[in-house]
Amino acid sequence: MTMPGPRTLVRADHASWRRRRLDPDRSLGLRLTLAATAAFLVLVPFTLLALLVLGGWAPLHRLDATVTDALHGYALDHPVWVALMRIWTEVFAPMPLRAAALLVVIWLLRRGARRLALWVTTTMVVGGSIGPLLKLLVGRDRPDLLDPVARAAGYAFPSGHALNAILTAGVLLLVFLPYAGRGRWRVALWVAAVLVAVLTGLSRVALGVHWASDVLGGWLLGAAVIAATTAAFTSWRAHTGLRPVQPTRGGVAPEVERHPGAT
Repeated sequence: MTMPGPRTLVRADHASWRRRRLDPDRSLGLRLTLAATAAFLVLVPFTLLALLVLGGWAPLHRLDATVTDALHGYALDHPVWVALMRIWTEVFAPMPLRAAALLVVIWLLRRGARRLALWVTTTMVVGGSIGPLLKLLVGRDRPDLLDPVARAAGYAFPSGHALNAILTAGVLLLVFLPYAGRGRWRVALWVAAVLVAVLTGLSRVALGVHWASDVLGGWLLGAAVIAATTAAFTSWRAHTGLRPVQPTRGGVAPEVERHPGAT
């Protein structure tokens, strides 16, 4: 009888590992790796952007100044535009968005979805806590305009409005995707989430209270937090025997829509 050699065993083990990773029923490791990698890849550009802001990189400052000057000039000539931006930025400010997330947490608790409610809470609290801390660490001043159309206190980077907008839009999207079904309702939910995140950030630049890179930093940081907490929630699901999910397609807990209290 011919005994398998070391190279044969290595090839067999490698093939077995690959089959396990591609098996839809045993793909936790791959999914967690991809989710963690996604969080890391989003965090890398945020870190680079923060370093450029801290170092006062001249090209970034010139780009920020160019965008701010252009939008400020437009705002001075269009008071209706300014009024609309002020309304939007107040309606989708951090506190109203946190209140909306709190209402969703209460609703989930009433449905018995304690783990899902904890995920929403953790995502909002972690992201909402990191933002102010980074503002203090970076210490970037807001735009100083001669004829401002709006004012805001505190440091600039990253934008708290942009950060909380993408956190709230992200968690609500991933919670309610199972209820949207397929087709136009799913598209409408995605469009609403993107509009809230994008327009809230842009309103801060349009009003001259943030640099464009502040808003970009808020978006990147929020996306990294959501990716990280989603990876952790996906890990918990697998350990409890729930089927794997693709959060951007079916939400983080699709079974809650059909079976309240399932997670």
